[in-house]
Amino acid sequence: MTVAKVSRRQFMKAGGIGVFGVLASRANAWTSQDHHFTMYVGTYTSGKSEGIYGYQMPSPVGIGVSRFTSSKSVNPSFLAIDKSGNYLYAVNEVGEYAGKSGGGVSAFKIDNRGNLRLLNEQATHGADPCYATIDSKRRNLLVANYTGGSVTVLPIRPDGTLSMATDVKQHEGSGPKEQQKGPHAHCVILDHSERHAIVADLGIDKVMIYRFDSAKGKLLPNDQPFAELQPGAGPRHLAFHPSGQFLYAICELDSTIAVFAYNERNGTLTHIETGSTLPADFSGVSYCADVHISSSGRFLYGSNRGHNSIVVFEIDQRSGKLKLVQHVSTQGDWPRNFALDPMGYNLWVANQRSDNIVGFSIDQETGSLQPLNLVEQIPSPACLKFL
Repeated sequence: MTVAKVSRRQFMKAGGIGVFGVLASRANAWTSQDHHFTMYVGTYTSGKSEGIYGYQMPSPVGIGVSRFTSSKSVNPSFLAIDKSGNYLYAVNEVGEYAGKSGGGVSAFKIDNRGNLRLLNEQATHGADPCYATIDSKRRNLLVANYTGGSVTVLPIRPDGTLSMATDVKQHEGSGPKEQQKGPHAHCVILDHSERHAIVADLGIDKVMIYRFDSAKGKLLPNDQPFAELQPGAGPRHLAFHPSGQFLYAICELDSTIAVFAYNERNGTLTHIETGSTLPADFSGVSYCADVHISSSGRFLYGSNRGHNSIVVFEIDQRSGKLKLVQHVSTQGDWPRNFALDPMGYNLWVANQRSDNIVGFSIDQETGSLQPLNLVEQIPSPACLKFL
């Protein structure tokens, strides 16, 4: 991969990354006495970071620190793992790939020890890819290109390698704020039936809706092409309620969460409410980043960069509306991404600027978070994904 012209958004120089694997065997990931998980961490490679780190994590009580270097790539700021657990895909968030404008994405094979072996790379035809989603049949990888303001579909071959893009949808428009001079696709997810792809575009204050043809790897116009948010909101990440009836959009620029009712048959969104992710008395500068919903569908979590907190909401199961439960400090600076472990016991936060990952236990009745006093130092963590 040839790297140059890294965007201002990355505020970093492009550099080489190594891939970090897990020392313990995946075959021993589940034991009769306890559950163990493998977690991969994507990073930015501006300083000491060398790439994708792997951890073995016993749940519900801790994080391992054993890791080793395996191979190289560039700026794997977001990761996606297929449902079989055999393949991992990492965006390469750069402004130039192979001497041409745009970013890239890398495919890896996960071996029985959790190590990653590079399979191949492909261009995303849009600068600074920042999010990736795999369909359930492992036919396609969908990628959101931030600076490029576009969404790309790349077919996945049976051996896990990526084919060249079969579709690129370029967004148009702008918003009222400095960060919104053009479109910035920041997230792409599929609804439960995978008939529709939903895209958060921070630059144009829209949640775009496409019909998705998995067999052909195509994004097609939907009867409702988008849902519009309030000017300057900056929708960043999206999460469906487990029922599929509600969609939640966390908005970076005005620190809000917008709640929508979703009709899966037609792929239509109807706005329900919008609420703040910040305490009423907070007067500083903060930007939202990530959003996740518990597997029970009872609780929603969002990250605030600047306020440096996780906000916890209870979800009304009938209306989809949110009720504030808690704000908890992430014990670090700039919580870009976070993840709930597969059993829903713990929540782990990647604090990008303070170079650490911090663990919290989840109260199963209230959804509230309690620090585990477990902190792992890691350079520029940007994405957490469990195997």
